[in-house]
Amino acid sequence: MWLSIPASVHRNIIALALPMILSNISIPLLGLVDSIVIGHLDQAWYLGGVALGSAVVMFIVSMCNFLRMSTTGLTAQAFGKQDSGIIFMTLAHALLIALGLSFLLLLGKDYIVELAFMLTDASTHVQQNAQAYLSIRLWGIPAALFNFAILGWLIGLQNMKAPMLLLIIANVFNIVLDILFVVYFEWGVEGAAAASVIAEYAALLFGLLLVLKQLNRFSLSSRSEIIQRLFESSKLLALLSLNRDIFIRSLCLQLVFAFMTFKGASLGDEYIAANAVLLNFLMFISFALDGIAYAVEAMVGKAIGAKNRVAYRQSVIASLLWAGVFSIVFSIGFFMFGEVMVRGITDIDSVNTIAIEYLPWLVLLPFTAVWCFVFDGVFIGATRAKDMRNSMLFCVICVFLPTYVISRGLGNHGLWLAMNTFMLARGVSLAWLLLPSLRETSAQ
Repeated sequence: MWLSIPASVHRNIIALALPMILSNISIPLLGLVDSIVIGHLDQAWYLGGVALGSAVVMFIVSMCNFLRMSTTGLTAQAFGKQDSGIIFMTLAHALLIALGLSFLLLLGKDYIVELAFMLTDASTHVQQNAQAYLSIRLWGIPAALFNFAILGWLIGLQNMKAPMLLLIIANVFNIVLDILFVVYFEWGVEGAAAASVIAEYAALLFGLLLVLKQLNRFSLSSRSEIIQRLFESSKLLALLSLNRDIFIRSLCLQLVFAFMTFKGASLGDEYIAANAVLLNFLMFISFALDGIAYAVEAMVGKAIGAKNRVAYRQSVIASLLWAGVFSIVFSIGFFMFGEVMVRGITDIDSVNTIAIEYLPWLVLLPFTAVWCFVFDGVFIGATRAKDMRNSMLFCVICVFLPTYVISRGLGNHGLWLAMNTFMLARGVSLAWLLLPSLRETSAQ
């Protein structure tokens, strides 16, 4: 089956995925830099505070990742049809939704923070530092949401170099400012938060320039027709319906990650700090494998838009192969260098000891998680949001929570066992939902 895939398909996947893998890796590297600069302060609660505050921001922003996903799928399908009008409208609608969401989130940010702290058993010191971080960091949310829309649109057009530049510029900005504000200016957690906010808006300005450059490639309709189609109710309702289902899916996923952080906090300051280090590695795996998912989103969406079933099937199979290869590379890397990486992040011996104890779960994770990333990409490209939603609900309610309840006597090991089981279940459930369409394509 693998040998039947043309070499051109493999080349296309690598050409699309490699720039996104490289740029996506810069995102968790940013988290590692945050952890390194804060982790070298003299108390674990500084790192714990940034970890808790970052978890709240990540939860909010990642819930809104449907903006990127829906925009990618719809843009890729329009690109396959060569419909310039829909390509433009998809971006415009995504930016309108980002604007509305930004207003609502900033309006309710104090209530969100209060609710988050009600759900954690973190110490007073950790909560105080998280509060200081969030008081600044939340102001970057509007830029993050607009960047989601822009990123998804560029990926849908199979222009991977532009989003690669967008992500790298944002994260280089953030890393440089992190070091400047925290290490040299000694602004502590507030400095880490300010660096992230400035970087988000710098990326937005660059992203808008990329959009303007890209729009010059398309012949757009008259201004009156654009305005008319912009507020066409059927298109907006279809987009909102798609976003609703992806939102529910993303909400469930972020609840699982938040559960990891909050339950780790109940074990003590050292455990929340150690889990913060390990979750950075998890983010490293996730964002790197997302590079392959982005490639398959664009390829599957274009194939569906062009009604090319053979290209659809070949894209799925080849993506699974390359995702497996990359997962092996990541597992070997964590096995060989994981302890060195942990010790490079923080000087606190108790945190190092705990983090190293749980490293084997990170070595296993690429194998258990890789499949759900690829299948997510397939379903996003096909805009099958309801299937993604149903799969995620099943995996959270019927797999993650029962596994944690059964294994909670194992403490932190129970948390990581539940995470690995959850990731594996996501891949298996999505594969089961996808098989009928692959068989149908193969039979034709």
